[in-house]
Amino acid sequence: MNGTARDDTARLIQRLVDGQRAALARAITHIESGAGLAPRILGAIQSAIDKARVIGFTGPPGVGKSTLINAVIRELRKRKKSVAVAAVDPSSPISGGSILGDRVRMGEHGSDEGVFIRSISSRGHLGGLSATTAQVIDLMDAAGWDVILIETVGAGQSEVEIAQIADVSIVVCAPGLGDDVQALKAGILEIADVLVVNKADHPLAEQTRKQLTAMLALRRAERREVPVLSTVATSGHGVDRLVEVIEDQYRDTVGHTQVRGPIKRFRYLIANAAGRQLQERLTTSAAGAMHEMCARVSRGELSVDSAARVLLDDLLK
Repeated sequence: MNGTARDDTARLIQRLVDGQRAALARAITHIESGAGLAPRILGAIQSAIDKARVIGFTGPPGVGKSTLINAVIRELRKRKKSVAVAAVDPSSPISGGSILGDRVRMGEHGSDEGVFIRSISSRGHLGGLSATTAQVIDLMDAAGWDVILIETVGAGQSEVEIAQIADVSIVVCAPGLGDDVQALKAGILEIADVLVVNKADHPLAEQTRKQLTAMLALRRAERREVPVLSTVATSGHGVDRLVEVIEDQYRDTVGHTQVRGPIKRFRYLIANAAGRQLQERLTTSAAGAMHEMCARVSRGELSVDSAARVLLDDLLK
């Protein structure tokens, strides 16, 4: 990198930390594109993060997550909080970019300087997020936003990664869950700090709330209480209560664990990077050992788990 490029990057980082929206948007683009500047930007902002409260919204498709987030933004702005939104959209099968459906539903905040909304393409990443979501949150945090809201893709029960990034995880449901109850029981319910029955003006809303309350009783006794709330996102009914409960859950989280904010995100990022590097080593430098393990498993000499332990022990020596 020549001197001019270094100066330009330094200015971009300074404008980002100063809270300039255009600098934040440009820095996110660098991170999403995997440009060579990304490591320098991320390294330079670490001392400026750990201020924002990160709230994740997930749940089955069609429950009204975007509309509910729109209403939550409105309530937070009434409380004089600045809000950044990282909305993870499905990838376009043609361009690979995000479809931008969330930007349409949250369009009323487009002219509000206290709101920043960025759609992020999932690019096929599983877990409801994108590969860069945690880093985008770090940029938003460094830029000084009070609250960061994350919306997952809406793919269903696989969307548990949000709990590794958000300080508080909101699982949104809709009345008349039907088979979606099984999807929730299979995993996504386990990560909930708050459960929300949206579209609560529906006749089946109260029945659904009771179902969810009963399902929570099956969770381990040591888990702290998970509130089950009702909202009507289109009218704003119940949203003020939701924001209050989010604040309560955040304080409770801080009181029970220090693994929050950037430390929580760093754990997620480091674990993912370690997994990728380990996979690369297993398929390159350890290819011969992998072939031998496969042969031993096929002969019944080792189980798959035992073979994996042997490979890991050899790699980590």
